Amino acid sequence: MASSDKMVETVIVGNYVEMETEGKSKDIKSKVSNFFWHGGSVYDAWFSCASNQVAQVLLTLPYSFSQLGMLSGILFQLFYGLMGSWTAYIISVLYVEYRTRKEREKVDFRNHVIQWFEVLDGLLGKHWRNVGLAFNCTFLVFGSVIQLIACASNIYYINDNLDKRTWTYIFGACCATTVFIPSFHNYRIWSFLGLLMTTYTAWYLTIASILHGQVEGVMHSGPTKVVLYFTGATNILYTFGGHAVTVEIMHAMWKPQKFKAIYLLATLYVLTLTLPSAAAVYWAFGDMLLNHSNAFSLLPRSPFKDMAVVLMLIHQFITFGFACTPLYFVWEKAIGMHECKSLCKRAAARLPVVIPIWFLAIVFPFFGPINSTVGSLLVSFTVYIIPALAHIFTFRSSAARENAVNQPSKYFGRWVGTCIINIFIVVWVLIIGFGFGGWASMVNFVHQIDTFGLFTKCYQCPPQLPPSPPPHLLNATAPLPSSRANFTHSYHP
Repeated sequence: MASSDKMVETVIVGNYVEMETEGKSKDIKSKVSNFFWHGGSVYDAWFSCASNQVAQVLLTLPYSFSQLGMLSGILFQLFYGLMGSWTAYIISVLYVEYRTRKEREKVDFRNHVIQWFEVLDGLLGKHWRNVGLAFNCTFLVFGSVIQLIACASNIYYINDNLDKRTWTYIFGACCATTVFIPSFHNYRIWSFLGLLMTTYTAWYLTIASILHGQVEGVMHSGPTKVVLYFTGATNILYTFGGHAVTVEIMHAMWKPQKFKAIYLLATLYVLTLTLPSAAAVYWAFGDMLLNHSNAFSLLPRSPFKDMAVVLMLIHQFITFGFACTPLYFVWEKAIGMHECKSLCKRAAARLPVVIPIWFLAIVFPFFGPINSTVGSLLVSFTVYIIPALAHIFTFRSSAARENAVNQPSKYFGRWVGTCIINIFIVVWVLIIGFGFGGWASMVNFVHQIDTFGLFTKCYQCPPQLPPSPPPHLLNATAPLPSSRANFTHSYHP
């Protein structure tokens, strides 16, 4: 078995070692470029996973806590964090199995990025491929949509001269520049900076909320409604289901077989950001969060808040690229441009992918509720149910289990224990995540449409107060009604 493992490692690493060597140069400029641009180490993968996982959902977790209550919010984060780490591990096992089989058949992946639907195709056939492709692409489309919505929602809190829809137009154009980033090899500096940005934002939310203290008459009544409870739970399901790009991140590694525990380690770090920030903001503002899905909206303006907003804007640009890059690959393969060496030609070919994402962000600008809807209807299958089922069916025969590249650890109960864990995940997510979560999220999503309408110009923006009357008319005018109070009532779930 040891010699077999060694052979497998040689097969997997071979092409990447050659590529890494070819990319090296004695030229200082090239070395600097490679240092910032050309990543493929275990650390690069960890930064990519951690940076991609937390993203803008950091700002909606206090909203989820107001729906779930403090205890349930904390428990769901821990539970779904472990579940997400397990299915990322399962995906990594299936990737290594697929790639090893193909490279034993002398298939060359030097100019080809392996994707999740190709893993399913190679291991289980075209029907699995089609289902995986449909769910994965749809999830990544809406994951990209959410980043654009988040950009517009955040920038509004430091510059409300433009409405959120106009900001969406602007950031859509900015995020379209991600077509020039060739692959996940080239996210080294971006993923590193992205994690620093979310770390700052998380601790800003935590410290600012504690210093602000509890608002007068604060109430922590959650959970109060079943719809809100499961909506909040599926938002957390979405939080730790950010590994729809796991295969692409693994493929960018020099040694993909070392990925196994990376997602778990990334999740443990992410929990140090999400738990304190969500708990602190909910402690300070309580039920007010039910009407403010973006945590920035309740904290007072300050230079520290402005810095957090700017950093999150940059991070959302990075995360947009993370979500969109696999879509670029799928589109390139569909039109025969994937192996093209010209970066400009590939960038031009990728542009049509951005247009529908831009349009959907303008149609459904519901920051917060859209996370739960995507989590329940798409993430539940893409990164939980399908990987768990794929592992069960790939290794259902004794021959497949005996010849598997990765044998399950004794700590998981070998093959029997692994199968039991996978079945539990399928049943739990199907019933709780997709079933109850899908129902609750859709009810809440339809409520947002009924309240604000599609193409709404400025989702959850306080109404602009009418201009003050001239001084000589002050005594002749009746007092204005309290529009802000009406605003608060009008969109309460």
